[in-house]
Parts: sequence; C-alpha cells; structure tokens
Amino acid sequence: MNCVRLFLVINCLWLGSSASDPDDDPLLVELPQGKLRGRDNGNYFSYESIPYAQSPTGDLRFEAPEPYKQKWLDTFDATQSPVACLQWDQFTQGDNKLAGEEDCLTVSIYKPKNSSRISYPVVAHIHGGAFMFGGAAQNGHENVMRKGKFILVKISYRLGPLGYISTGDADLPGNYGLKDQRLALQWIKQNIASFGGEPENILLVGHSAGGASVHLQLLREDFSQLARAAISFSGNALDPWVVQSGARGRAFELGRIVGCGLAEDSATLKKCLKSKTASEIVTAVRSFLIFSYVPFAPFGVVVEPADAPEAFLTQDPSEVIKSGKFGQVPWAVTYVTEDGGYNAALLLDDWNNSGKTLLEQLNDRWFDWAPYLLFYRDSKKTIEEMDDYSRKIRQEYVGNQRFTDDSYWKFQQMFTDILFKNSTQDSLDLHRKYGKSPAYAFVYDNPADRGIAQFLTKRRDIHFGTVHGDDYFLIFENVVRHVQLRPDEERISKNFINMLADFAVSDKGTLTFGDCVFQDNVGSDNFKLLSITREGCENKEYAEFP
Repeated sequence: MNCVRLFLVINCLWLGSSASDPDDDPLLVELPQGKLRGRDNGNYFSYESIPYAQSPTGDLRFEAPEPYKQKWLDTFDATQSPVACLQWDQFTQGDNKLAGEEDCLTVSIYKPKNSSRISYPVVAHIHGGAFMFGGAAQNGHENVMRKGKFILVKISYRLGPLGYISTGDADLPGNYGLKDQRLALQWIKQNIASFGGEPENILLVGHSAGGASVHLQLLREDFSQLARAAISFSGNALDPWVVQSGARGRAFELGRIVGCGLAEDSATLKKCLKSKTASEIVTAVRSFLIFSYVPFAPFGVVVEPADAPEAFLTQDPSEVIKSGKFGQVPWAVTYVTEDGGYNAALLLDDWNNSGKTLLEQLNDRWFDWAPYLLFYRDSKKTIEEMDDYSRKIRQEYVGNQRFTDDSYWKFQQMFTDILFKNSTQDSLDLHRKYGKSPAYAFVYDNPADRGIAQFLTKRRDIHFGTVHGDDYFLIFENVVRHVQLRPDEERISKNFINMLADFAVSDKGTLTFGDCVFQDNVGSDNFKLLSITREGCENKEYAEFP
C-alpha cells in the first residue's frame, strides 16, 4: 500500500513539473544566443528590445553594424519596451530636444494569440521620422494585434548624424541607419521561425522616411532573399529630402561645432567625432536648423563611393531602377492628397514670438527659406539658378498672392507636390518601365478629425485635408492622430490590416483592399491608381497623377 502511495506522489510530481516545462511556455523562446522571455499582454505575446547588432558605440560608432555575438547565460528579459535611438526629436517639447540612447539596435516582436494557427506571416516595420527622429515604439500595435492576422516586427535603427553623417569617401561613407535596417531584416529572416513566424512570408512596410527606407532596401538586388513583398507609404527613394547633396560640408561643419576644429581629412574628423559624447554630436543638429525644425532632414541618405566598405547605395536610386538590378518583388507606393500638410503646417506657428506667423514672415524671406523648406539648396549649382527656381515655383502655386491663411491651401499643395506626390509618380514611372514584378499604387483621401497638422498647429480653423499619416496611423496608431476612429475609419483600418496580411502570403503578388484588386503598373501606358476614400475604393487610370 505504501508503495502505491509513493508511486502516486512521484507521478503527481512528475506531471506537475512536466506541465511547467519551459519548452511548453510560449513566453520562453530559444535563440542561438540563448533563451529569452517575453510578456503575455492578454490577446498577444510581446518579445521586445532583442539586440540584433553589437552596440554601435565606441569604436563601432560610424561603422557598419556588426551582428550581435553575445551569449546569454541567464534568460534574456524581453519585456522592456524598445528605447529610441539617440536623436534631436521634433516632437520633444522645449529647447532641449535630445532624446533616446546610442545603444539602441534592437527588434521588437508582437505575436497574436490564435489557437487555430501554429505559424503566422510576418510584417516587418520601419518607422518614419525624416531619418532624424522617431522610434519603434512611436507607432502602436494594438490595432493589428486585435485582428490577429500576422506577427509584427519593429526595427530600431540609427538616426541623425549618428546614422547618416557622411564625408562622401571610404573613411566616413554614411548610410549606417540603412545598414542597420538590412542587418535587422537578415536577423528576422534567420530567427523569426523561433517565434512562430513564416520566414518565407515576410512583408516589409514603412511610412515617410520608413517608406523611403523600404524602397531603398528593395533597391538592393538580393532583397527577394529577405522579403516577399514591400509597401512604401508616403515616402520613396526619389523624394527630394531622401538622397541629398552637400553631406560632406555638413559633416565637417558638425565637426567644427563639437570642437574638432578644421579637420584636415575624413579620417581625422572621424577619429575626433568618436572621441566626443554622442549627446554632443546629436545636440549639434540644432545648429543646422534655420528655424523650428527646418530643414526637417539635415542628415540623410547619401550615394556612397564604390570603394566604401560594405557600401549600401553606390548609385542614385533612379539609376539603380533603370539598371533593373534591384529586388524583383511586388511593391506598392502610396501618397495622401495633402501629404505636405505635415511640413506646411509648421509655418502657421509664431515660432519667434514676432507677432507674425512664419507663413507671413515667408513673404520677406522666400528666397532665403524656400531652398531649405523644399530641399533644393544643394542641388542647384549657382545662387542665380536657385533663385530662378524659387521664383518659378512661387509663381506656379500662388502667383502674385501673398502667403496668408487665405492662400495656405495652395501653399500646402506646393509642399505635397514637390516633397511627395511628384516623386511618387516618378518612382512608379521608372518601376513600370524597368521592373519585372508588380508595381502598385494608391492615393488616400479621407481626412482625420485630428491629424498631424492639427497636432502641430493646435488650430481647428484651417481645413488641412488628408495629411501625412492619416492612412498609416489607421494601421499603426500614433499620438498625433485622433485615437478614436469613426465607423468609416474602422472599416478602412480593417481593410488595410487585411491587405498587409494577404500581401505577405500571396504567391502571385496580388494586392487587394476590401473588394478592390490593385492593378499592376508594369508595362502600362497610363498610371493605375487605386483611390481610397470614405465611400470605398475604385481603380482609376491617369496620364498624370491627380
């Protein structure tokens, strides 16, 4: 009898230990580095702040990222929200806009709970912020997790001068932030199966600078080895604020500002900058702003010399597309009807307490400020050429009118066309001529009750229309957009999330939104554009974008 009791006790103990076996714990994940533990958030699991690269500090500052090499002796705590990379943040209040940390190269993974699935397609996300600010935590994930359609992976990457300073030579070539993104994509491809993700079904998406980053990643010839498809929301590689000239001058000027003097060469400058604190380097950004946060991207993507170590981009993006040597995967590019509202709205502020808005002051400062606002200062060869262009575009959009609240709509349209819409059309035009995989496009026109323009200006007396992010933030919520969605926005949000999930797994590269099937632009004489409004969606054809 005692033997029977002993057997029952031992058996119960064994069953108890088996029930709590770490291998059956969905919060515990095994990686080559060791084990990590995530968090149960009710309807989804999260595994945050997982390093994919060595810390880009010390000798690794201003270098291409190195894969993470450390082994975890203890279980890695993956419950900490991702920190933003060190930045001079437009959305931080006050004069000191320094935010984030230099050690920041992580991915954060969000997995739905769904007992009917053992694996999920993957949406990899690159945040926006003009290559200068923003972070993985900037855009929320509650909307997509409630739908439970895919695993979401948010990528953190270096920003501002730490991510994009360049002297245009092999010593300090730049594009470190893009190289971070690429290494993160390689990490996702290699490790996402451990989280229940499908490595063969990865969709890369991004908004604004994130959308431009997606396009730039796609311009790598081997991109098809990392993702099945890609979508660039309101940002692409041909936007004039993405790839800029004049980076070398800005790099040496930054060195002078932080105390490196007039460095003789790039190697000397780099050595000196590595000896400075990261905070000193990033704080120097304010010296490149002529007012407010203008220009919004003083440090960004560059064309690197061919001899640069681990070069990411050695040709202008338009030349890469013309060569046909880019990732042949289905791609969609988008814009909203008043994308430029984000940029134009800044000028409705009385930034220097003069009693006049910046828009009113622009009447007397147009030739000084316009080249910074619209990103052509470094692309014109002479002052005369720059002034001629400034005069031309002012005449085209406002004629002889003064800049006032009454002419604001035309002013905003100028920003939309020059900074977003025209280059979206140019990119799609090149892809339809030189691409082999489907190229899709949509335009979104459905204003939010409160979007980024209202957030920046605190004004409700101006009709801004459908501004930057009014579509994207229906998928990944953001504090600059009204959190409470209208019934039409709830429907559109659901269609967008389904669109991402279906695109990630489509064998034929088909893209759908609700009942609408996108039409491929490759080989087409007219632009095929899906129009998405409050009423629904409709395929339209245009000789030129509307």
